[in-house]
Amino acid sequence: MHKDHSSSAPSTPSGRIRHRKRSQEALLEGSKANGGHLLVNDQNKYKSMLIRAYSSVWMIGGFAFIIYMGHLYIWAMVVVIQIFMAKELFNLLRKAHEDKQLPWFRLLNWHFFFTAVLFVYGRILSQQLVNTVTSDKFLYQLVSGLIKYQMVICYFLYIAGFMWFILTLKKKMYKYQFGQYAWTHMILIVVFTQSAFTVANIFEGIFWFLLPASLIVINDIAAYFFGFFFGKTPLIKLSPKKTWEGFIGASVTTMLSAFVLANVMGRFQWLTCPRKDLSTGWLYCDPGPLYKPENYSLAGWLPEWFPLKEVSVLPVQWHALCLGLFASIIAPFGGFFASGFKRAFKVKDFGDSIPGHGGITDRMDCQMVMAVFAYIYHQSFVVPQSYSVEIILDQILRNLSYEEQRALYMKLGQIFLERRFG
Repeated sequence: MHKDHSSSAPSTPSGRIRHRKRSQEALLEGSKANGGHLLVNDQNKYKSMLIRAYSSVWMIGGFAFIIYMGHLYIWAMVVVIQIFMAKELFNLLRKAHEDKQLPWFRLLNWHFFFTAVLFVYGRILSQQLVNTVTSDKFLYQLVSGLIKYQMVICYFLYIAGFMWFILTLKKKMYKYQFGQYAWTHMILIVVFTQSAFTVANIFEGIFWFLLPASLIVINDIAAYFFGFFFGKTPLIKLSPKKTWEGFIGASVTTMLSAFVLANVMGRFQWLTCPRKDLSTGWLYCDPGPLYKPENYSLAGWLPEWFPLKEVSVLPVQWHALCLGLFASIIAPFGGFFASGFKRAFKVKDFGDSIPGHGGITDRMDCQMVMAVFAYIYHQSFVVPQSYSVEIILDQILRNLSYEEQRALYMKLGQIFLERRFG
C-alpha cells in the first residue's frame, strides 16, 4: 500500500499537466477524435476572441488611415510588411549556435532581400519614377541612367552576395549554410515576389489593392465567427479549427461584400484613378465605363407594390464577384498551405507580432495568393487590350533622352500646325 501510494502521489500533478497539454492538442487534432466540437468546448474561446477582436480593431484602423494617405504610404506599408515577413521566416530555421560561428551570415540574407527589393520595384515603378522627375533635367538624366542599367546593377549585387556566400563557407557547417541559402531564395521567390504584385495593383488604382485585401479580411473574419458559433464539421486536417460551416458562411458573406464594396469604392476617383507618378496629391480622372453606373429595371421581378423599381450597378461590380469567388474558394488554400508548413516545422505561429493572430506572415498567407490573382485578372480582363496613344508614347519616350523627347515634342507640334492650318 505504501508503494502504491508513493507511486500515485507524484503521478497526479504530472498527469494533470499532461492532461492540460493534451486537452489543448485535442482541440487542434479534434478532427481525428470526433467530427464536431472544434471550438464549442474551448473554455478560453471568449478570452481569445476578445484579444483577437481588440488587435483587429487596431489593425483595421491603422490600415484605413494609411489608405487615406494614398499610394506612396500604402507602398511603404507593403514594404514594411515584407520586411517583417522576411524577418519571421529567416528566424524560423535559424540556429543560434551556428549563427554565433558565422557572425556575418545573417547579414547576407538581408543583402539578397534588399537586392530583390531594388530589382522588383525598379521594374514595377520605373515609369512612375521617370514621370516624377521629368521637370528637372539633371534628375531625369540620373533616373533614366539608373533605370537603364538597373538590371546590371542588381545582377552584380546578387553576384556579390553569391561570392560572399562562397567565401564564408565553413568546414562542418556546409549543410546549414546551404540550407539557409536555399531557404532565403525560397522566401524571395514564394513570399516576396508574390506580395510585390500588391504594389503593382496599388498603382493601377487603390481600388484594385483595397478590394481584394478587404475581401480576404472579410472572409477570414466571417469564417472565424461562423466557425466560432456554428462550427461542428471539420473542413481540412491541416487546419482542424476550420469548419465547413465557417467556410460556407464566409463564402456567402464574401460574395455579398464584394458586390456591395465595389459599388461603394467605385464611386471615389481617388480610389479608382491609376497613379502615373510618385507624388502624393489627390487624383482626379475620367472614371471610365467600368465605374459609370448602369440602371437595371426590376419590373417583372418584384411585386408592383415594391417601392424599388430599378437598381444602379457599376460594371466593375461583376468583376468584383469574380474576385469574391476567388477570395472565398481558392485564397483560403494559402492559409492551409501555411498551416501545413507550420506543422512541418512544429510551430504554432510564424511570430508573435500581433496579439491573438500570431505573426505578420500568419495574416498575409492568403493575401499573397489574392494579390497575384487580382493583378492577373486586372491585366487579362479589365485593362483594354488595344494600345492607346498614351501607351505608345510611353514606350517611345522611355528610351529617349531629354533632348530627344523635346525634339520629338517640337516636331509633333509642327506637324499638327501644318495639318490644321496648312
